[in-house]
Amino acid sequence: MKKGRSRPNIMVLSDYITTFGLYMLKSHHRRVHKIALDTGFTCPNRDGSKGRGGCTFCNNASFSPNGRDAPSIALQLAAGRRAIARRTRAQRYIAYFQAYTNTYASVSELDRLYRAALSEPDVIGLAIGTRPDCVPDVVLDLLAGYIEEGLDVWLELGLQSAFDDTLTRVNRGHGLAEYRSAVTAARQRGIKVCTHLILGLPGENAAHYHATLDTVLDMGVDGLKLHPLHVVKGTQLANQWRRGEYFPLNMSEYLRSAADLIERTPEHIVFHRVTGTASKEILLAPAWCSQKWNVLNGIEAELRQRKHRQGQFAADRHSIKVSAYVDDI
Repeated sequence: MKKGRSRPNIMVLSDYITTFGLYMLKSHHRRVHKIALDTGFTCPNRDGSKGRGGCTFCNNASFSPNGRDAPSIALQLAAGRRAIARRTRAQRYIAYFQAYTNTYASVSELDRLYRAALSEPDVIGLAIGTRPDCVPDVVLDLLAGYIEEGLDVWLELGLQSAFDDTLTRVNRGHGLAEYRSAVTAARQRGIKVCTHLILGLPGENAAHYHATLDTVLDMGVDGLKLHPLHVVKGTQLANQWRRGEYFPLNMSEYLRSAADLIERTPEHIVFHRVTGTASKEILLAPAWCSQKWNVLNGIEAELRQRKHRQGQFAADRHSIKVSAYVDDI
């Protein structure tokens, strides 16, 4: 570490929520980290099979699959190990196929890519990021086969909202029905599901966030990721923001809403992430979305101030419906 520089003062969020790191430590009795991979997948909401242009919040300018020449999986894993070694003592890893739709290929091609990561001796499993409309039975059977081999497998589904009107508004290209089908089929095969939810989508408020969480919990889920919506260059959302048609959440609003959802989530559900960031080079708004540690500290401080933790209101979440907001939906 360079002289004069220090790590951020990160509070102990794991005292208040079930983090992915804590879950893996208890499951494997050692530190396990995800290493994010980009293997050049595309998306059916871009290539014309479902739509063109992608979601309104997705950076189109950064997407050029024919022009990208991503490093090999082995090189990406090696780089991830080096980065993680500077922060923790982790010696085992989950290969996280993160960029775009990582089940959008033939099963043979998927198996080839996944096996390339699993061939590394310190990789103990997979996290596969994808869309709910891109997980046919043959792909789920492939993932279930890895579980039978003793590997740790997570299917990460980007739902974002349980409201079809919202998903249409952001040009998502699927609805809640596709999510319901995918999560049901995955859990029937014993595949752990982590669902991604975005707070601050156009037209939504706290009532929508609570209703989406309740919908996801009622369908069954093993993990969650929470993200604030940020405006980045090269997106339709950026144009809407410039015209004054979209106003992002401020940091206080996000901290309160994230804490509300955490309180309503049963303790056994794993939070893989409770915020998301964008690089300053492409971020337009809100500025706080580049401040990961401040947001994490803020969520911890909010829960500490409330003297609450994950699951505080999980048992009676249906009896404390957000009636104060219902008229706003």
